[in-house]
Amino acid sequence: MILLTVSLEKAVISRLTIAGQKFEILVDPNKAMDFKGGKAIPLDDVLAYPTIYKDARAAEAIAEQDLHKAFGTTDINKIAAKILKEGELQITTEQRRQMVEQKKSRIASIISKRGINPQTNTPHPEQRILNAMHQAGVNVDPFIDAEFQVDKVINAIRHLLPIKFQKVTLQVKVHPQFAGRAYSTIKSAGKITNEQWLNDGSLQVTIEMLAGMMDEFIQKLSNLTHGNFESKVIKREDV
Repeated sequence: MILLTVSLEKAVISRLTIAGQKFEILVDPNKAMDFKGGKAIPLDDVLAYPTIYKDARAAEAIAEQDLHKAFGTTDINKIAAKILKEGELQITTEQRRQMVEQKKSRIASIISKRGINPQTNTPHPEQRILNAMHQAGVNVDPFIDAEFQVDKVINAIRHLLPIKFQKVTLQVKVHPQFAGRAYSTIKSAGKITNEQWLNDGSLQVTIEMLAGMMDEFIQKLSNLTHGNFESKVIKREDV
């Protein structure tokens, strides 16, 4: 018995045509996009059913000899991976709308974390960025990675929102009882340029990060240490 991890009702077709012959698989649209974009996702989580079809909607499987002739193998995973990477993904209008909204949210999150309002030196909230994107009529492609669309979006909304990208250098000192626990949080927040364990057991670190990420980092550190830390900005520079 095959356990399905993808709903057949929500599955869409990914299709590759070779020498006039169509090869189709049923896939989860979001996970298929992630796989197509290069993310390491198990094919078992992408495929609705481990079969290669000549007509997926009619559940008409393709003959093994045709698979071997076109792909040089009958291995379902190898063939499905090729179809996903090189083929086209068929999605409904509603699925496309949802994927566009998700991509917009991802782009807004990136801009919020990396950029700041130069008037206040604080990040723009994601919703403010989304509102500006809507006002500017920004078109987002659901099939292109969010990272590659950030510059286009920034250029489109600059006349509505002042945005500056800035790097800050922070000096952080965490009291002894929380130093060990806080280390991994500090290390993952940016680039550590100096690290000292002081005589009293405190951890003092100099760290570089994007200015838009500073408030979130300080809040995480505050929650983790119950406020038992000190921090100060020692340098700001535009990037």
